[in-house]
Amino acid sequence: MAFDYKKEYKNLYMPKTTPVIVDVPEISYIAVSGRGNPNEADGEYQKAIGMLYPVAYTLKMSHKTDYRMEGFFEYVVPPLESLWWTENANMNDFTDKSAFNWIAMIRVPDFVKADDVEWAKREVIKKKHIDCVPLRFFSLQEGLCAQIMHIGPYDTEPTSLAAIDRFIQSKSYLTDISKERRHHEIYLSDPRKCNPDKMKTVLRIPIVKLI
Repeated sequence: MAFDYKKEYKNLYMPKTTPVIVDVPEISYIAVSGRGNPNEADGEYQKAIGMLYPVAYTLKMSHKTDYRMEGFFEYVVPPLESLWWTENANMNDFTDKSAFNWIAMIRVPDFVKADDVEWAKREVIKKKHIDCVPLRFFSLQEGLCAQIMHIGPYDTEPTSLAAIDRFIQSKSYLTDISKERRHHEIYLSDPRKCNPDKMKTVLRIPIVKLI
């Protein structure tokens, strides 16, 4: 049976609808950075997704080619994730989506290295004719965070974020958003197929202990 990160790491991918604290280890991703409204049909965010999934599935299916990665095991491609910020770092304002900066990303197993990602990019460019040059490999160690499962449309996230804020304060922590630590979302539902009221999104906020 293929390894499923959502099932094996439920503390990271399946929190409850009440906030919890989690210590997030270093994780490797393939990623594309950009700016702008993620809902634009032909916008940069949609183009980023169009790069990420072909490369992710090329890596996943590499064992059916002549390419070999040491330590490879079969796995389920993890869900799409994104880091978000604006110039004033206020992610509670969802009205001006054109002001969003983002890094769209998909987790890859630890056996995947930068050279493997470059191989997969070449394969996608050659076979699917998709320009995925901007895609990169990177590792992120988020450390201590508060997170919650948000149920509903993306535009109602401020309700869950407010719950996280109250929880953080009640536990004597501070929000610790910076250039190195961002508002993080993990998308467990496909908005093209799921009723907006039932969509599941993990919201994760970096925190630090109040001294």
